[in-house]
Amino acid sequence: MEFLIQQLDHAKDLPLPSYETIGAAGMDLRACIDQPIILKPMERKIIPLGFKIALPNGFEAQIRPRSGLGLKYGISMPNAPGTIDADYRGEVSVLLINLGDVDFTINRGDRIAQMVINRVEQIQFTQVDDLPESRRGESGYGSTGTK
Repeated sequence: MEFLIQQLDHAKDLPLPSYETIGAAGMDLRACIDQPIILKPMERKIIPLGFKIALPNGFEAQIRPRSGLGLKYGISMPNAPGTIDADYRGEVSVLLINLGDVDFTINRGDRIAQMVINRVEQIQFTQVDDLPESRRGESGYGSTGTK
């Protein structure tokens, strides 16, 4: 399936989002920055990615952390996953946080996140006085056990 992408002028030297393996669900996203950015422990920064996309209605792009960065350095996203709506036309960026205990340097072209495209449905709620019963009922967090 093909969607529209616009590589911005300041990103022409960077690869477009791509799947690193044939079975990958997410496309790797690269930092499009002019100078290295140092992310201190517990610091958050928005990192531009150098492209815009146009998704058809009924689709979203989810921006997700890269597991290797999380494991090795504690780099994640405080809003994971981030959602890019079908009607957004600005530059795609990622909000990163350093959950590690040492500074982390982001360089131009570093793979810092991944993007997964999903189908979505828009629904309408019907307001009612009571909901139908279910087996679980109102049992909440942890109610189904751990095993």
